[in-house]
Amino acid sequence: MQEKRYSQYTEYELKQEISVLNEKAKKAEQMGMVNEYAVLERKIAMAKAYLLNPDDFKPGDVFEVEGDPGSYFKIDYMNGVFAWGYRLNGDRTEEALPISLLIKLRQNQE
Repeated sequence: MQEKRYSQYTEYELKQEISVLNEKAKKAEQMGMVNEYAVLERKIAMAKAYLLNPDDFKPGDVFEVEGDPGSYFKIDYMNGVFAWGYRLNGDRTEEALPISLLIKLRQNQE
């Protein structure tokens, strides 16, 4: 049987998958399985990305990067649930991040 891609999952299936992956990640962390934990965290981020609307992420937008406080990411272009761009405080190397790792900056409402 061929595994389904996250893009083929329903919203319900994605939420179920995230729940299962969170449990596995918790166990891996408790057992000190650092590599397994890291892989599961990436899978969770990917599944969460498919619950978001890529249209909410526009080229030129700047977001904080989840798990990396003080790191800001500027989007150059979108490709599916991936934002391509660079970190503002880095060497401006192009990278792709799942949109679930991008935290919207608070706007001043004045």
